[in-house]
Amino acid sequence: MSKPPMKDHPMYHLLREGKLDEFNTLKSRGEAADLRACDLRGLDLRGLDANGLDLGDTYLRQADLRGVDLRETNLEGASINGAKISGAYLPAQLSADEITLSLLHGTRMRYRR
Repeated sequence: MSKPPMKDHPMYHLLREGKLDEFNTLKSRGEAADLRACDLRGLDLRGLDANGLDLGDTYLRQADLRGVDLRETNLEGASINGAKISGAYLPAQLSADEITLSLLHGTRMRYRR
């Protein structure tokens, strides 16, 4: 199994460095964030403005997503193994079973069609 990529994108690096306020400010100004299929494992993402982000195929293992609104975020193919998701809103396209399987076993989440 290959490691998830560490992208060379400024917005990605802001998240890796824990600069969520700066990330959110730039995002609100229209800055694009290339976060698809990247490594966000173990990061504290509380307070992230995730609205409209594409986190498809992203690794979120043991990330702290408590209270994050992910309803308008693409999470198809993402893995949340061991993540903290208390109080987080998740996309309606994800069934409770998909979320549980990913949370407990690291499976990639599939949207209902």
